[in-house]
Amino acid sequence: MADQKEQRVCVKFCFLLGKTAAETVGMLRQAFNDDVLGKSQVYKWFSHFKSGNMSTEDMPRPGRPSTGRYDENIAKIKCAIDEDRRKTIDQLSEETNISWSTVQRILTEGLHMRRVSAKFVPRLLGDDQRENRVNVCRDLKSEVQNDPEFLKRIVTGDESWCYGYDPESKQSSSQWKTPTSPRPKKARQVRSNVKTMLICFFDVNGIVHKEFVPPGQTVNQHFYLDVLRRLRESVRRKRSEMWRNGNWLLHHDNAPAHTALTVRQFLTSNNMVIVPHPPYSRDLAPSDFFLFPRMKRSLKGKQFRDVDEVKENTLKALNSIQPQEFQHCFEQWQKRWDKCINTHGQYFKGD
Repeated sequence: MADQKEQRVCVKFCFLLGKTAAETVGMLRQAFNDDVLGKSQVYKWFSHFKSGNMSTEDMPRPGRPSTGRYDENIAKIKCAIDEDRRKTIDQLSEETNISWSTVQRILTEGLHMRRVSAKFVPRLLGDDQRENRVNVCRDLKSEVQNDPEFLKRIVTGDESWCYGYDPESKQSSSQWKTPTSPRPKKARQVRSNVKTMLICFFDVNGIVHKEFVPPGQTVNQHFYLDVLRRLRESVRRKRSEMWRNGNWLLHHDNAPAHTALTVRQFLTSNNMVIVPHPPYSRDLAPSDFFLFPRMKRSLKGKQFRDVDEVKENTLKALNSIQPQEFQHCFEQWQKRWDKCINTHGQYFKGD
């Protein structure tokens, strides 16, 4: 297109000669053919000249503020967000006296931020709890460095519910789809009331002891003492070398039944050494990050009629876990110690 500024000068020339806007449009078309200003633009410039403004420069129009002003607004929004990351765009706009659309653009384009929901974690950890997590992980790493066989001597375990129906996770229920196929739908589902609790202990070589809690029985300190007695017998039968050496170690979490006085006295009297475990740290418990999720993966989304069927399929799922998976679990445990230390005790990504 011909220079628009040149055509504006021509429009001004016609205006000063007393030509009408319609006549000017015709003359421009004759002079510039297809590269002519539009009719509405010509009428607009006639109105502009009639108002007394004879400039042919572009008229100022609203738009993105100057770079300096925009940078100043970014700083204001960043300061407000740093004070409270839950503030909405409405709140930020009112607080900084910046328009809603500008605040939204600053957040997404200037600060490259997006609003996300809070991630659920076992607990909001205090400074002392984070420090304790780091210290425990460092102590465990030190044990491995001093004794390469340390992890092979650990028997770890915990309790978990097994359900007659446990809904599929969002990931496991996902499907491949083409751009034109409809998105799959899934109704909200809840776990079945048919359930039983499994207690399971394992080491680097596989399952050492497993049992189901009798219906109506609470896992209290008295019941857990009986479990530990049966665990010792299982270690004697299945891990005879560790039993003879008397150097096996027990790892469990800090549930009340596990830390009761009578339980601690039993452990001491039987020379059972406990591997330390920081409170509120499921991400550092092999049962929680490996065994139970791995076991339940093949059970989710399936319907079992009664407790006996739940038990039968749970045992099948347990028995399907290969020896190398247990070895990999203990390797991952060490990597989780490093992650915990590197995040200064915070729950880390992938927990």
